[in-house]
Amino acid sequence: MLEGRPLPMQAAEGGWWQLRTDAPEGAEYRFRLNGTTYPDPASRLQAGDVHGPSRLMASKPAPRGPVRDWAASVIYEMHVGTFTPEGTLAAAAGRMAHLADLGFTAIELMPLGQWSGDRGWGYDGVLPFAPHPAYGTPDDLRDLVIAAHDAGMTVILDLVMNHFGPEGAYLHATSPAFFDAGRMTPWGAAIDFAQPAVREFWIDCACHWVSEYAIDGLRLDAVHQIAGPGARDFMRDLSAELHRIAPVHLITEDERNEPDLRENCGYDASWNDDFHHAVHVALTAEDHAYYTPFAVDPVGDLALALKRGHVEEGQPRPPRDGLRGASCGHLPVTGFVNSVQTHDQVGNRAFGDRLLAIADPAGVAVAYALLLTAPYIPMVFMGEERGATSPFLFFADFTGDLAQAVRKGRAAEFPEVASHGDTVPDPLSPRTFAQSKLDWTDGPKAREWQDLTRRALRFRRDHVLPLIQSGRLSADVARTGDRALLADWRFAAGRLRIALTMGQAGGDPLPGAQFGLGHIGRDAFAISAKVDPA
Repeated sequence: MLEGRPLPMQAAEGGWWQLRTDAPEGAEYRFRLNGTTYPDPASRLQAGDVHGPSRLMASKPAPRGPVRDWAASVIYEMHVGTFTPEGTLAAAAGRMAHLADLGFTAIELMPLGQWSGDRGWGYDGVLPFAPHPAYGTPDDLRDLVIAAHDAGMTVILDLVMNHFGPEGAYLHATSPAFFDAGRMTPWGAAIDFAQPAVREFWIDCACHWVSEYAIDGLRLDAVHQIAGPGARDFMRDLSAELHRIAPVHLITEDERNEPDLRENCGYDASWNDDFHHAVHVALTAEDHAYYTPFAVDPVGDLALALKRGHVEEGQPRPPRDGLRGASCGHLPVTGFVNSVQTHDQVGNRAFGDRLLAIADPAGVAVAYALLLTAPYIPMVFMGEERGATSPFLFFADFTGDLAQAVRKGRAAEFPEVASHGDTVPDPLSPRTFAQSKLDWTDGPKAREWQDLTRRALRFRRDHVLPLIQSGRLSADVARTGDRALLADWRFAAGRLRIALTMGQAGGDPLPGAQFGLGHIGRDAFAISAKVDPA
């Protein structure tokens, strides 16, 4: 249906149907199947919500920015809707120069593919080619990318290819063979990557964002759920095609802790939850769920993470059942994206608590400084650089029975909250969304944290980055106390040492340290770092 006119499509090979006709830009169209009309599952732009007609959009590729060395990456993870009071791409563009001034070299946008309603994290997307309209127009996204490039930063987009959201995903009705009937993900029906058309759909989607908006890199969500026959071929082909069309950085979220995609398939790095978990448990002593194996010896696990990247590399990890991971310590330090807070680890708490709300502020500052000065790729979740204590909650914008199901499901995730006579914030309430917006007030605390960010990232740029670029030769991490470590990395161009205490007095700062926070001989939490040229 084009502007309300029925136009028959013709069958082609491989199950495809096609039509060629003249149409003006902005024309509205739908597909009609068995008497029901549907939006284009590869819609580049909707006329309205995810249920309505799609709109033809002429290709208008944005100019590409300069290619930046992946080793220089310092990533700022951002949710567009809560990053600024306005919650728009245009407003975010106005903050790019500020982030670059602090020392960030990349932004990572949480998913933009359109979902049902206005509010959401983005992982419930159902039209993965179309920018979410609540954030602005396609041109607004192009302008944000240009603003980031003008500030010297690259732009990474979080892309979800392992599932669709619960409302408005009409591929289930129009193309049931798109899904693997024998497998489910935690978020719904699994996608069948054995199908060539499925692999082509997602490769086209990724290439669309890179070519149309000059996106510099992709973070691929939960690739451990891209599974089954054809999955590895898809991951390899996706990387090859993206690298063919542009110099891109590719990051995975992969619970498997395996080196294959980084070694053999052209992926630069993987999110490293092990580093996060070790730091989090060392600061909070929490021992539930995925923190349980890290509660045995969190400082020892932090030592492993600093030495090898991942902690879990296939060794027994009581009380975990089974083994997780494979040896990854030989990978370059740039193969691991480390963090001490992310949207997942903050937002999946009942009350969206940031670390500063649940841990000693001095300890959080030391962990943050370690993140920024250690040689692995650091990623900061928006607000960390300001010492934010406001929550980042789970929120959505569904209605009717689905809204009630989401509300009940969220409450059921945290039975201990009800047992204490409290209630989980309603994820469907606009107030929950509003509470999650970043506070941009520049009080003394915000200025103090921004100064720490500038100092640490200046040290990283001037002293650590040249070492990383020269290639690592060896790494050693020694425990100098129950909660104290001395890390020593040797590179072709020199040596980086970091001494820290995580709640234990004693020891001395490194002589001639070029960066420090606190005094190791006096304070319970402190860090010092020093680079010696070869």
